[in-house]
Amino acid sequence: MISSINFKERIIFFFESLGLPAILSKFLWICIPIIIVMLIATLGVLVIVWLERKISAGVQQRIGPEYAGPLGMIQALADGLKLLLKEDIIPSRGDPWLFSIGPGLVVVPVFLSYLVVPLGHDLILENINVGILFWIALSSIAPMGLLMAGYGSNNKYSFLGGLRAAAQSISYEIPLALCVLSVSLLSDSLSTVDIVEQQAKYGILSWNIWRQPIGFIAFLIASLAECERLPFDLPEAEEELVAGYQTEYCGIKFGLFYVGSYLNLLVSSLFVTILYLGGWNLSLPIFNLDLDNVNIFLNFFIALAGIGITLLKSYLFIFLSILTRWTLPRVRMDQLLDLGWKFLLPISLGNLLITASFQLTLS
Repeated sequence: MISSINFKERIIFFFESLGLPAILSKFLWICIPIIIVMLIATLGVLVIVWLERKISAGVQQRIGPEYAGPLGMIQALADGLKLLLKEDIIPSRGDPWLFSIGPGLVVVPVFLSYLVVPLGHDLILENINVGILFWIALSSIAPMGLLMAGYGSNNKYSFLGGLRAAAQSISYEIPLALCVLSVSLLSDSLSTVDIVEQQAKYGILSWNIWRQPIGFIAFLIASLAECERLPFDLPEAEEELVAGYQTEYCGIKFGLFYVGSYLNLLVSSLFVTILYLGGWNLSLPIFNLDLDNVNIFLNFFIALAGIGITLLKSYLFIFLSILTRWTLPRVRMDQLLDLGWKFLLPISLGNLLITASFQLTLS
């Protein structure tokens, strides 16, 4: 496989071959991944919003959005434009710095998580050796933004929502990390690319979902809680806290929270695909070719197919999370914490110990 460093050098060489200076070529290499991440993530959010509205309409026997574009596909764009044009209001007795920094601190770490997501063979922006730990570290920053937003609003409901977000994140971050460590032990690597390639040996039978069924279920539950999706959306429970940490927000700042939640859902579904469902690999002979020695057009087709397979698996998880939101009732806060500390933590810790024991036995 071509390493990400060689891929970077090829892109820079391509820019230099166009007559651009070396400094400008390196600057473009820095800017292009940022633009690609923002475009892919934004398009993914638009698709998820449309899917959620259509699936929820089907569950409730409604039509859903249908007038803004074909089948209502640009309804999310219309809503985003409306939020962008709305007045930005800051509470008079709130902390303007914390109030303004909070939404950015929620969105930026999620965007950075896409840097280590491989969408196909050699289609990753930065293949670092600790990609999984990088994602876990970034995912623990967003609750700080929620807590800052709740405290900076100078509102009791907002502050309670921020405290709930912090408690929920701590409760489910530990089981999530333990499930990820179990997969890393099986793969003998913390790199997202290595984890996907390790699952390509025997096709679909080598996916980690068969070797880590308990970890897979625990990871699904913990990732839903990390995304604050129903039935785990206690930080913004409207029956109890009006809108939680979002109560005082409007306009584009409210839109950032909205976008951040869907970005987090998309990146979580991508990591479910990477860790347990084989990533871009499928049990077909064409995906086991030596991609360094095939025709460039076939290589391009395989790359597109890999992206399609990755997104198909990811959107399957998103479909399940949407059905869960519109099917199950919201749990209480004590039930939420009991599930995290008394159920998921012992199960994920036991799963890690069993995995480590098997690995020591086989080594």
